[in-house]
Amino acid sequence: MKALPIQHKLGAFYFFYYAIVGTFMPFWGLYLEDQGFNFQEIGLLSSIAIITRFFAPFIWGWIADKSGKRMLLVRIATWMEACVWFMIFIIPNSFQSIALLMLIFSFFQNAILAQFEGVTLFWLAEKRTELYGKVRKWGSVGFIVGVFGIGALLEIISISMLPILLLCIAFLAFIWSFTIKEPSEAPVSQKKLEPLIPILKNPIVYSFFIIEFIMLFSHAPFYSFYSNYLNHAGFQTSVIGFLWAAGVIAEIIMFAYANVFLTRYSWRTLVCVCLVITGLRWCIVGIFPTNFSMQFLAQIIHAFSFGLFHMIAMRIIFQNFTMGQQGRGQAIYSTMWGLGVALGSLLAGHYWEQIGGSAIFIIAGLSTLLGIFFIKKLPNNIMRLE
Repeated sequence: MKALPIQHKLGAFYFFYYAIVGTFMPFWGLYLEDQGFNFQEIGLLSSIAIITRFFAPFIWGWIADKSGKRMLLVRIATWMEACVWFMIFIIPNSFQSIALLMLIFSFFQNAILAQFEGVTLFWLAEKRTELYGKVRKWGSVGFIVGVFGIGALLEIISISMLPILLLCIAFLAFIWSFTIKEPSEAPVSQKKLEPLIPILKNPIVYSFFIIEFIMLFSHAPFYSFYSNYLNHAGFQTSVIGFLWAAGVIAEIIMFAYANVFLTRYSWRTLVCVCLVITGLRWCIVGIFPTNFSMQFLAQIIHAFSFGLFHMIAMRIIFQNFTMGQQGRGQAIYSTMWGLGVALGSLLAGHYWEQIGGSAIFIIAGLSTLLGIFFIKKLPNNIMRLE
């Protein structure tokens, strides 16, 4: 039987990885609420699930660049992820025990995507511009299968079964990871790592990472509380799943056609558009909590708030970090993601019951405008990834 092309193997792993994310992200808050946790505790647990992005990506990025064994790290991490979802049935159902499991889960979760993005770019080599979006879209498909399929399933079975579903998908990701070898184009083990400080002093690089932090800070109420927000507005889990899936379908379309934007407009212009449209998105979510059409429109904007923004990020990292720095470059991107979402989740959880979800989303929308102060450092000409 003919072996699968590498892009298909890479795409399948993205599918399994994001099926986990699509199962966890929309429904974990509902699971915690079902288990008796209040919104402040849910906010804390959501931030704990992200907090290791402050340090874990640097640890994994350092190990990856030092050892050159990126896929080995991915396999170890997916196995540990499966173990976490198994352990949730053994340990006591308390805030402290769930917090510990979230800490372990997120520490290994952070080993997967940052390093696998590097593996993908190394495997695609000179075809990365042409093929990256086509490969990465399978992650979006996996997210849709997770969020929409699980949303429908949870109308039949109890939300308390969520960890079993996560365990099954994580184990499939672990098995599939063995079909992908270490990329031959990637740097092997390095005795002395290239320093990052000169790269981080580059105005393009540090400005983009600040903007990324602001962008993800605004996403925090969405990632941590959107399902609870819709549930309290009267939406069923199948409809909640559909709305999450709609956003990811828009993301897939953006991955397929991002080059239409990237080859015509500068990074400065595109990042500015992403910030403004994302701000509009959260304001729509906050102002129209019970209006399905407006919530659907807000989800379509995910094409810009994540899809196009992520494509720009991958180009900035690959263009500004050397081959030997890619693991740590991806790690910084992951860290800023975690820092923004964790801080935003803590604040949203703390104030949710005091000022309400609608006000939280409107404030999140206005916060994106802060990013506009940093876009001047981004290039105003079209920057192509060779």
